[in-house]
Amino acid sequence: MFRIVSVIVFLVVLGGICIHCIILAAAKGYQWRPINILKTLVHLFTLLFLEQKLKIVGVLRKLIYLLALLCFVILLITGFYPVLVHGEHLSGYLLMVHATFAPVFAICLAILAVMWAHNCRFSKSDWPWLQRIIHREIVSDEAVTEKQELVQKICFWLIVLLALPVILSIVLSMFPLFGTKGQEFLLNAHRYSTLLLALVAIIHIYLIIRAKMEQ
Repeated sequence: MFRIVSVIVFLVVLGGICIHCIILAAAKGYQWRPINILKTLVHLFTLLFLEQKLKIVGVLRKLIYLLALLCFVILLITGFYPVLVHGEHLSGYLLMVHATFAPVFAICLAILAVMWAHNCRFSKSDWPWLQRIIHREIVSDEAVTEKQELVQKICFWLIVLLALPVILSIVLSMFPLFGTKGQEFLLNAHRYSTLLLALVAIIHIYLIIRAKMEQ
């Protein structure tokens, strides 16, 4: 059951992101030429670099974010590959790699939650695009940007909240406090909360990449 749900949800989210990219590219008159695609890929790669304008705090925050991103990719592959491809539980060397990077990701996530909490706080300025829609006004590019920033904030706080059941479910399962049914419940809680966390994180990463590329 979890395998089927995961495949469907991943396809829907990734498909939605691809459709969103195509629609935005078509609206901006993007030419799908090999040279343009290569330039876009190079631009994506340069996003990993540290900008010279960044201060020490900014450099530290980006380094931690990149480390969290690396851990997220590794955890995503090791956690979902045996389930989605082979229909098996996580075990063996993949389990060892997964268990090694999981605490690093949790620490990075906790640090980022503290460092980004102020910038991701909600305010009245986050809702002007919604007022334009209610009053049936023309939605400008600025309003679209404001909407994307709001979705980024929502995704950020969802990641922070979803990280709690992900971490607690696996930590509690290591102690002999629950019976067989309790262990099964914790396993399912870890699986589905991890699935939700992964999907929200993918959307958050996509929005950040779009924001950086449009700067």
